[in-house]
Amino acid sequence: MSSVAYIAAATNRYPHAADTTASIASFGSTNLIALWHIGDSGVRETLAGHDGAVTCVRFISDDAMVTADDCGVLIYWYKSTQWHLHAKIQAHEKPISSICVHASCIVTGSSDASLKIWELDTTTETAAFVARQTIQMKGRYPLSVAIGYLPMSKALIIAAGGTDTKIHIWIRSEDVSQFVPSATLPGHEDWVRGLAFRPPVHTGDALILASGSQDATIRLWTIEQLNQGGWEQNNNAETAGDPLSDELLDAFEAALGSLGDGEEGGRQISLKRHLMSVTTQGRRQQYSITFDALLVGHEAGVTSLAWRPATASQTPTLLSSSTDSSLILWSPSAALVSGHPTAPVIWTNRQRFGDIGGQRLGGFVGGRWTSKGHEVHAWGWAGGWRRWKCEAPSKEGQEFQDREEIWTEVGAIGGHNGPVKGLNWSPGGEYLISAGVDQTTRIHGPVSPLPTTSASAEIIPIWHELARPQVHGYDLLDAVFIDRLRFASIADEKVMRVFEASRGFVELAQGLGVAEFRPEEYERPATASVPPLGLSNKAIGTGDAPRVAEPTAIVRRPFEGELASITLWPEIEKVFGHGYESITLAISPSRRFIATACRASTPEHAVVRIYDTQAFRAVGQPLEGHSLTVTRVAFSPDERYVVSVSRDRSWRLYEKQDAGGYIPACADKSHGRIIWDCAWAKEGDVFATASRDKTVKVWSLKAGGSRWTAIATIKTKSAATAVDFAPVNARGRRRLAIGLETGEIFIYSGEVGTPTTEWYLDSTFDNTLAHVNQIHRVSWRPQQEGAQELASCSEDGTLKILIVQEAVGC
Repeated sequence: MSSVAYIAAATNRYPHAADTTASIASFGSTNLIALWHIGDSGVRETLAGHDGAVTCVRFISDDAMVTADDCGVLIYWYKSTQWHLHAKIQAHEKPISSICVHASCIVTGSSDASLKIWELDTTTETAAFVARQTIQMKGRYPLSVAIGYLPMSKALIIAAGGTDTKIHIWIRSEDVSQFVPSATLPGHEDWVRGLAFRPPVHTGDALILASGSQDATIRLWTIEQLNQGGWEQNNNAETAGDPLSDELLDAFEAALGSLGDGEEGGRQISLKRHLMSVTTQGRRQQYSITFDALLVGHEAGVTSLAWRPATASQTPTLLSSSTDSSLILWSPSAALVSGHPTAPVIWTNRQRFGDIGGQRLGGFVGGRWTSKGHEVHAWGWAGGWRRWKCEAPSKEGQEFQDREEIWTEVGAIGGHNGPVKGLNWSPGGEYLISAGVDQTTRIHGPVSPLPTTSASAEIIPIWHELARPQVHGYDLLDAVFIDRLRFASIADEKVMRVFEASRGFVELAQGLGVAEFRPEEYERPATASVPPLGLSNKAIGTGDAPRVAEPTAIVRRPFEGELASITLWPEIEKVFGHGYESITLAISPSRRFIATACRASTPEHAVVRIYDTQAFRAVGQPLEGHSLTVTRVAFSPDERYVVSVSRDRSWRLYEKQDAGGYIPACADKSHGRIIWDCAWAKEGDVFATASRDKTVKVWSLKAGGSRWTAIATIKTKSAATAVDFAPVNARGRRRLAIGLETGEIFIYSGEVGTPTTEWYLDSTFDNTLAHVNQIHRVSWRPQQEGAQELASCSEDGTLKILIVQEAVGC
């Protein structure tokens, strides 16, 4: 059975685009829902169902969640043995910006300036969303919503913050179905982007609401039941049904208001109590909301808030994330907590994670607790995650002590934050490089996990991102390895750039068991850096003496905050030649030649240029013949031929000359639409072309002639955009992988040497295992035994390595 070995996916730039349980993180990655089982295993599954970018993810339970997107669609997912889509509805006309859940009650906020309350009906075989109420926000967008029970009650309270700097409160009594407006909480000076309720842990505890704003502050609000004992002594039997008379209530509010509004740091601090009345357990009950604390510590806007999962032995802890590239854990002062219960509570910055000085672009978009409060996870502007683990968490039954907790950063996951345009295996298949429009190239490799105590346990390498050798200023379109320690890349510019590995990468790959290197391969610069306002990576440090990583040395993979800074490769060459921006790149099997093409609308620029990979000098004359942009180039295994395909719907074949260079040998224009990709079989007897006309054609040299003819045509249900051949197996059959515009991948196989090759469908990777948008590249891993691995990259922003089992009889 086919499966997935690796998924590289970035998190969308929305503060509600991810949620966690004790063991799973679920996040939106473009149109997909990615599921990460907490630990070093990485993302193992993606869920397809949204047509727009996922903006909100919320777990209802460990096996149920709701998600929303920027098309206004709301989806309910449920897991029995696997995750399945159980309900889908067009909830809003515009993007859904926030969501919160409480049992079967779901609240969605949208940029159509409304809140909607839904009831999730799971009583039938197919679940359904039932609309209960719509609350108009009067032109203001809700950026965050939270819901919970009022203390000692089953009455619900909703808090919503948005673009008007205020927090709006609605409550719903136990015996009614509609929420009613109850209070408006002023105080923040900018948009309110984060809200979180902390439910009471003990009977009599207050409900705490935390609000975070772009004004860089966090406010804590206490929601508690008013003690009516004192009032009842002053009321007679006639007023027992109405505990607070109008006159007394007016006097009480006036007295509270006279507590005063003070100025501190230019901010208005109001201690006024906001009173609410609900029906609970058949009687009217009064509640108050009071501003309790102002938390100042972030240097930029607060993006999300999350309370630590509550236990009786732990002090309340609030996690906040900010665009200043920091996470903060806030708790009441331990000295005051253990003191008199009526003493004022002072909240302090107990722990700070992230980067000092807010140097990272965009900072943190959101943060969450996992592992029952023993881990903190956060994702940044680039979509990658960072993870901190509590090495010595407090034990059950023990008094919470700050000194018992030691937080350490550990490895997390990441991926390209945008379409992935190109990928290429190292010559020996040890690792893989990818290029994306997020202006980065990334190297991925299988990392051997730490040894276990069980001698019988099988050690299975786990794929991770190892390095980010190029962080550019233009969208990157393709990258190919020249050898395993050099690669070339092209971007949306006229130049091809060549990079050489740093000593740091060699030591890392050796130490993690990804590849073996000779001592002389350590003689290279230590690392590289990008100068201010520059695009070229400059070498740092020289390595004259060979250095080999010691077997006992502790080597770990880089964290997300390090990948873009300490894993760069020095740039060693620039290659010019084209008059317009580069579009495709190809390397010959021997790695001696490299071919490039650029955007073109005239025959003059629709040429392929070939260079040698030693001095990067042009080989022969540019290969002419096309009239529009060349979309892909491929060398035959013996490098005798070069085939190119183009937007002009034709392919052209060039043959190598003894004097050097290539000359036109054959051409064909039988495809009806753009030809997106081409690939040679590893045996060199056939090549394939993939076109938007929903066909893949296999071409072979006619016996005794010089003309190449189509010996097979494979029809696909949508445009074919990527194609690659696998080597012939022991049964004399070879596989052909075809990627489609819809994100699906089909694996065909055919016998070698038959006059008219018949291709049979072996397996299909649908949107569940493959992608949900156009596939740009598919590539078989070279020199591999056992089950074959197929790498693919897509417009949906994910890179995947699929394990393709051999079909019976193939």
